[in-house]
Amino acid sequence: MLDTKLKNNHKFAGILIVVFLLICSIGMTASYPMYKNRISEAGDRAELEDAIENIWDNLVPGIHFLYNEVYQELDQSYIMENYGGEEFFLLRKYIECELYDADGNALTGNNDEKLAKKLKDEDSNYAFRATFDVDAGGELTEVTVDGSAQKAQEQYQIEKALYNAFEYDDNWDYVSEPSDVTAVFAITQENLDAYMTDNSYDTWMYAVALLDDSTYIMLEWGLVLLVGAAAFVIALNKGLRIWDWKIFRAPLGLVLLVWAYFAGNRLSRAQAAWSAISGRFASDSSLGGIQRDFAAMTEQLLNVGMWFLVFAGVYWGVTCLSAILFMKKEYWRKRTICGFVYTWYKQSGEDSDDKIRKGMNGITGFVKHCWQTFRGWIHRIYDGLLHMDIQEKTNKNILRIVILNFIVLVIITCFWFFGIFALIIYSVLLFLFLRKYFRDIQNKYQLLLESTNLLADGNLDAPIDGDLGIFNPMKEEIQKIQKGFKKAVEEEVKSERMKTELITNVSHDLKTPLTAIITYVDLLKSEEDPEKRKEYLEVLERKSLRLKVLIEDLFEISKATSKNVTMNFMKVDIVGLLKQVGLECDRKIKEADLDFRWNLPEEKVVLLLDSQKTYRVFENLIVNITKYGMPHTRVYIDLIEQENGVTVTMKNVSAAELNFNPDEITARFVRGDSSRNTEGSGLGLAIAQSFTELQYGTLKVSTDADLFKVEIDFPKRTETAK
Repeated sequence: MLDTKLKNNHKFAGILIVVFLLICSIGMTASYPMYKNRISEAGDRAELEDAIENIWDNLVPGIHFLYNEVYQELDQSYIMENYGGEEFFLLRKYIECELYDADGNALTGNNDEKLAKKLKDEDSNYAFRATFDVDAGGELTEVTVDGSAQKAQEQYQIEKALYNAFEYDDNWDYVSEPSDVTAVFAITQENLDAYMTDNSYDTWMYAVALLDDSTYIMLEWGLVLLVGAAAFVIALNKGLRIWDWKIFRAPLGLVLLVWAYFAGNRLSRAQAAWSAISGRFASDSSLGGIQRDFAAMTEQLLNVGMWFLVFAGVYWGVTCLSAILFMKKEYWRKRTICGFVYTWYKQSGEDSDDKIRKGMNGITGFVKHCWQTFRGWIHRIYDGLLHMDIQEKTNKNILRIVILNFIVLVIITCFWFFGIFALIIYSVLLFLFLRKYFRDIQNKYQLLLESTNLLADGNLDAPIDGDLGIFNPMKEEIQKIQKGFKKAVEEEVKSERMKTELITNVSHDLKTPLTAIITYVDLLKSEEDPEKRKEYLEVLERKSLRLKVLIEDLFEISKATSKNVTMNFMKVDIVGLLKQVGLECDRKIKEADLDFRWNLPEEKVVLLLDSQKTYRVFENLIVNITKYGMPHTRVYIDLIEQENGVTVTMKNVSAAELNFNPDEITARFVRGDSSRNTEGSGLGLAIAQSFTELQYGTLKVSTDADLFKVEIDFPKRTETAK
């Protein structure tokens, strides 16, 4: 019960503290309007003085440039090339200037007579005017400054500065050495306003004026003291023991560091305050399309947040320090580095040296651990960038880099002026990081390039070793290309080998019957016996028919391979066609002593086919079975109708061992009978496959031990192919 009550008290106290800090922050922000007029006047005056100083600071070089423009001691193109970037040439767009001789005649020719007289007229109304009188010896005899923008004391100070600059600054004597002339430089109030507008100064002048304002100082420090006093009073409440909350247990060094940061950041806060007072941010935002009222409200809220952090830092620091009243000596022992080291050393006793050594080792080990952790983190980021998958969206990786860079820059800006040095260090580290990153990418790209060059040179077995980082997807694709090229080369080699075998087989198959014909013709010439002559004629007829069949098959496979075949598609009952082929080949089936088992549907199966070519396919396959099938075995012919097509399967047991490649048996002049003892062209299966493919079907040969199987698939089509 007591614990619950204590927790509620802590929660209520925390809410009160936050509300109090918000009231102080809103009060500070609400006081902004009272400074506007005073700070605007002071800032405008400072900006005017700075603009006037910038103008007169460039007049001494201007005398030399004008004199050279008249007397051409140096070529004008040389002047523009080497000195064209000088501030004076920009200043000439706003000021009126002229060079006069001893008689008062204008020398430059850039101004009309009226303006030349106006420049010398003492009654002319200029915001600023400076007149230089140089004698024949090149000495400045008199310099006069007047105008409505300066007081008499300011004019006198400018005259002294200009005189010293002309006499002692000889950097411009190389351009020209003016003598016996009078130079006048003047700027009207209108041009001065334009010059100040075009060369707008930052808010720091107004911020400095705000920091010098007594009301601002009193309110800022008054609220700081109020917050500190409130923190001290609340900390004295022994029931809350607020000083012992975890958030208020910070060591003394950290408190002083935070306070030093807020104290050194006063100018930045004043700039933010003046931006809200002047409405500059709201004006700039309205140009970018953001509503002015919304931008102004946002800026006010940001200022409230800024002051809340300042007052919260004060409250937090005072509460942390208030623990001194309660902890007394314990505070210095437990919450300061010196006290911690002293206490640790005192408790060490005789083993202090060993403990110090161990402590140092522990600190060293801790530092090493932190360094290794940091290096590992950087390495993971680096490795992630190096192995970024460029095939996927990179928004997440880009966002990580931008966030990391933003965090680093935010930390750097916290150091104010010293952030420049941190920014230099960060830029150097970023340069080294990016240099290493791009070198790694170049090395990995070089590896990839070498592999592609080897591939281009025909080395298809060249390995692509190593980690290629972001190029790993390309590495995988190149490996696929390697495999594809190797496969293509293997196919080409295989094709060349088969062409060679084709020539050999064609030569052999044509030569065999042709040789027999020649031999029997010679025998027929010398043979007188009628019976023998009749026998020879029968052999000649058989060999001639064999040669005719061979030539016809060769002609057909040649046309089929070159797609130079006219297809006559029509509706064909494939079941009836198979039965017809079976009847036509019945004599050969009986002679081969084979038992054909026909598993065909009872109903018609109609497909869009070329009846003659399909007949030839089935005939070649059945004839092939009768030639190579083992006698006294069964042959199974099945026809299965499916939703999208028809499958015809023929299976038989081979008489010879099936030691060939099923993928090559359908090639031209390839036969399972490698001894070539059977008659045939070796083109039967090749013709069957070609005719099947011309009808958009597929023919596949497979073997299992001595089982020979052919599977033909014809698709169901509704349109006649051309």
